[in-house]
Amino acid sequence: MKAIWNNRVIAESKETLQLEGNHYFPVDSVSKEFLKNSQTHTDCHWKGTASYYDVQVDDKLNKDAAWYYPDPSFAAEKIKDHIAFWHGVEVKE
Repeated sequence: MKAIWNNRVIAESKETLQLEGNHYFPVDSVSKEFLKNSQTHTDCHWKGTASYYDVQVDDKLNKDAAWYYPDPSFAAEKIKDHIAFWHGVEVKE
C-alpha cells in the first residue's frame, strides 16, 4: 500500500493494518519529513485518544491529514505505532 499526496509517496508498506476502512501504516514506513506535529486530538469511544499530524509536501499543507493512537485501548492495541491518512491523501496498492 502507498499513501500519496501532492504527487509524493508519504508512506509505503506491504504490512498495513486495516481497521474501519482505513489502512494503518507502520510508523517506520512513513517518511517523517512530510509530517508536522499538530495540536489536534480526538477521542474514539473504543480506540482511545488520537493525535494528528499535518502533512506538508513542498509549500502545500494538509491540516490534520494523518492520525495515530499513541496509547490505544486494549481493544485497539494492534494499531499502536501505526499512522493512518485522510483529507485527500490517496491510499492505494
